[in-house]
Amino acid sequence: MIHNLTSIHPKAQLGEEVVVEPFSTIHENVEIGAGTWIGSNVTIMEGARIGKNCKIFPGAVISAIPQDLKFKGEKTSVYIGDNTTIRECVTINRGTTALGETSIGSHCLIMAYSHIAHDCSIGEHCIFSNNSTLAGHIEIGNHVILSGLTAIHQFCKIGEYAFIAGGSLIRKDVPPYVKAGREPLAFIGVNTIGLSRKGFDTNQIKTIQDAYRILFQKKLNTTSALEVIEQEINNCEEKTKIIDFLKQSDRGIIKGYY
Repeated sequence: MIHNLTSIHPKAQLGEEVVVEPFSTIHENVEIGAGTWIGSNVTIMEGARIGKNCKIFPGAVISAIPQDLKFKGEKTSVYIGDNTTIRECVTINRGTTALGETSIGSHCLIMAYSHIAHDCSIGEHCIFSNNSTLAGHIEIGNHVILSGLTAIHQFCKIGEYAFIAGGSLIRKDVPPYVKAGREPLAFIGVNTIGLSRKGFDTNQIKTIQDAYRILFQKKLNTTSALEVIEQEINNCEEKTKIIDFLKQSDRGIIKGYY
């Protein structure tokens, strides 16, 4: 399953039934799980840890050193979960001493020409459309969708089940369950279609909508909105996740469109 026109370091560890197509290069200190397919002209550099049944398409570069002038050659890693697909010419940089790793969860789809910089942490079941660009130290929850040409400022956080419109510039944190769009980026509603497809029921979605009406439409600052949400919204998992995200936001959150 390994083409003879490849360059694979003898200390690289490849699982069973791994396929490596011609002209790909796999460096030392690389681990690739069983059943993963590596297309032609792929470069997988030191520190890569790639899960089972992944697909990595031609031109991708995985685990190159960070584009960070503070990087001094320390040993760091990239982790890619099982069943994740990396499309053409995607670049994923390994971590720095700040976190030590860049990680992408399982069952993700990272589309062509996307870039994921050092020390990013990506959840599971995420979809990044073409030319999504992540600076360093970004945190993205599970089931997040980035539409094409999305660019995210370093240290931003995006909560789970968020949907970002195409061509967006993200400079603030985006809370979970929301749709974000416009310029400057703003809350444009709850991701109701996405939540319904993922099994959220009517009551769960209504709770999320009620919480975000308080946050984005009552013209309260975030601290005051948090107090009202804690008092008026019934306790549930969705409420807890919204409150925790808002309390942990360092850069501040996007604004409403009113």
